Amino acid sequence: MWSGEDDCAATAARLAAHPDVRQAYIELHGTLGAGKTTFVRHLLQALGVTGRVKSPSYAVVEPYELPEGGSAWHFDFYRFDDPQEWEDAGFRDVFAAPGLKIAEWPEKAQDLLPVPDLKVDIVIGEDERRHVVLTAGTSRGRELLS
Repeated sequence: MWSGEDDCAATAARLAAHPDVRQAYIELHGTLGAGKTTFVRHLLQALGVTGRVKSPSYAVVEPYELPEGGSAWHFDFYRFDDPQEWEDAGFRDVFAAPGLKIAEWPEKAQDLLPVPDLKVDIVIGEDERRHVVLTAGTSRGRELLS
């Protein structure tokens, strides 16, 4: 349960403290305004990314270099509707390469995506608190939750 943005930031910081997160694939599920991009921003900042972390709604992906080495890619598949775009944009290569991949609206590209290491479901409650469930989909995901 996230009562506010501080709880979101704390969850992101705990996840960022785990070395395996730098090689994970994380899916974020939730309605518009649930806090998916806010969570990504806190996670990337906890990993040392400085500067603006924005939603890649129109670009589909925003790449980031992590200060201690490695890369992160933030995907937003909300407007994704053409599987050919997957190939044309080189997303197959991105997902095959090392680094952190985080996807908002993964259901729009689900047949093209690998099994997520971690799935984060965010539901807005009547009291505006976020009900958050983290589910491991792989052994790496189970390690991230330990």
